[in-house]
Amino acid sequence: MRSWWGWGYVEDAVTQEERDNLVKRVRGLLPTADLTFRAPPDPRELEVPASRIQPPPALAALCADDQVDRLAHARGKAFRDVARNLAGEVGPVPDQIARPRTEQDVVDVLDWCTTNGYAVIPYGGGSSVVAGVEPRCANDYDGVVTLDTMALDQVVEVDPVSRAARIQGGVLGPHLEQQLKPHGLTLRHFPQSFEFSTLGGWLATRAGGHFATLYTHIDDLTESMRVVTPKGISESRRLPGSGAGPSPDRMFLGSEGALGVITEAWMRLQAPPRWRAGTSVRFDDWGRAVAATRAVAQSGLFPANCRLLDPAEAFLNAGSTQSVLVLAFESADHPVDVWLERAVELCRDHGGVPDEETAGTWRRSFLRMPYLRDAMVQHGMIAETFETACTWDRFEQLHAAITQAAKSLVTCRFTHVYPDGPAPYYGVYAPGGTREWDEIKARVSEAIAGNGGTITHHHAVGRDHRPWYDRQRPDVFAEAFKAAKKALDPAHVLNPGVLVS
Repeated sequence: MRSWWGWGYVEDAVTQEERDNLVKRVRGLLPTADLTFRAPPDPRELEVPASRIQPPPALAALCADDQVDRLAHARGKAFRDVARNLAGEVGPVPDQIARPRTEQDVVDVLDWCTTNGYAVIPYGGGSSVVAGVEPRCANDYDGVVTLDTMALDQVVEVDPVSRAARIQGGVLGPHLEQQLKPHGLTLRHFPQSFEFSTLGGWLATRAGGHFATLYTHIDDLTESMRVVTPKGISESRRLPGSGAGPSPDRMFLGSEGALGVITEAWMRLQAPPRWRAGTSVRFDDWGRAVAATRAVAQSGLFPANCRLLDPAEAFLNAGSTQSVLVLAFESADHPVDVWLERAVELCRDHGGVPDEETAGTWRRSFLRMPYLRDAMVQHGMIAETFETACTWDRFEQLHAAITQAAKSLVTCRFTHVYPDGPAPYYGVYAPGGTREWDEIKARVSEAIAGNGGTITHHHAVGRDHRPWYDRQRPDVFAEAFKAAKKALDPAHVLNPGVLVS
């Protein structure tokens, strides 16, 4: 059973032993924090406004206005979402949940909403951490319809010669891989939200996945896309590459439901890896660890995993008091031990010492992180993350500015690394609630904007990042995007408030 208020499945929530250990660690770091436990409210006892709209008879079978269903679709899975749900704060909720079963259903729902001026919020797995699915626009529209795409969940066609597949946008990560497995192929895109996010969501938010180098974003795995807009259907041609003007796929990748609903995509596949090799490397000095990571990123070795953990991140999630670089190589074609040996050699040049055990400990903790986050929120703690990317020459300055701005316990790890820069991912831990987090978020976002970083590397813009995104994008691009929005969505009903007003 999916949790209505927090992450994942109810059955997979933290055990009592995990909770006790977590509280003990937090008390050691923050001895004055109030760690009183808060149980989630019964969602049926919350005061939820009645739906303001009813679907036409032709769409009635696709729609629902159940109270718990509407609450579960009203927010994503960020700290603010979880904290407000635990406090019983309802806020705006969609009036109807529409679950299309076919692409024509999507067309019909968009027609209904466009004709009546109802806002439409495309919804995949609901794992947004930037308010990408929150109906903050509810008071500006006569109705809000959340368009849940998860019934569009099939691998429709596989091309084994080109190693590609035509896949519907509502399929969750595990179901996608299950359908590809009999063909001996894999998409191999594994964001942390893999279990609870969809292909369409990955495409709409330009999600970052399994590979720390080379194929880092879903963009790199996209061959063509099919998108339903209020003005018609856009379908790009399947090609390995093209120089025929600006790419139509690039307009919809990262469009976050503001331009259309992604119903299908042809995705590039690969054979599952047969050879793997990995280790972790410890460093006494953070600066030398960063330098070693840069050397690996610029070596052309392209490890599948190259995640650097600072001492705080390594301590909280792997039990180490040093900086740790987690390295892994994989291939479906050839052994990769030589690549790993060369990467370790580069690390030794910067004072690194191999340590195989730490990597496994951190990986196990990584899979439990969202559930542990929810438990910390239940005990009155801020436990939230944000991410960015910058060039290597700016990282030291950016990192110092962020750490100073947070004014809290801050951890850092690199999720992805490029030859020209890292993508640092920060964790913030402090006593408090949404008000305190909003203040921290504003300060660190200003630090990012003022020191050469991007407001998001792979979490998307949503509604939470809009103020800084508006400053980051060029003005002439903003005008061009607004024109595209007007052309494709003239009634301005698609995900209002995301990317463009």
